[in-house]
Amino acid sequence: MLQVPGLYILETENSGRGVFTSIDLSAGDLIEICPVIEIPAVELSIIHKTVLHDYYFVWGEDNKSCAIALGFGSLYNHAVHPNADFILDFENKTIEIMAITDIPAGKEITINYHGEPGDDEKLWFPL
Repeated sequence: MLQVPGLYILETENSGRGVFTSIDLSAGDLIEICPVIEIPAVELSIIHKTVLHDYYFVWGEDNKSCAIALGFGSLYNHAVHPNADFILDFENKTIEIMAITDIPAGKEITINYHGEPGDDEKLWFPL
């Protein structure tokens, strides 16, 4: 696992816990490489009955399995217009979190759960 120094978790006002940075990050910076625990497609229905339901990533070339990101990976909160993006690496079983804007120290790091910054498709939970 690789992560920039200074990442930390705080309780947010509306979204539970979130990932923050204590250092300035620049657009293009690699924030974290998160190893994942891959959950096979046959077990996906089970995760929907657990608290992990809100923390998994859709996974696999066919999007039929899922994965829990280790490190801070499953704790990044959603934003339609986030300051970070994620790259799923199926071969290495990792998720890379990259800054897509400058992120000042003290700011929460967010991703778009639909995978595309600006995608405002309705989420499975209220914001």
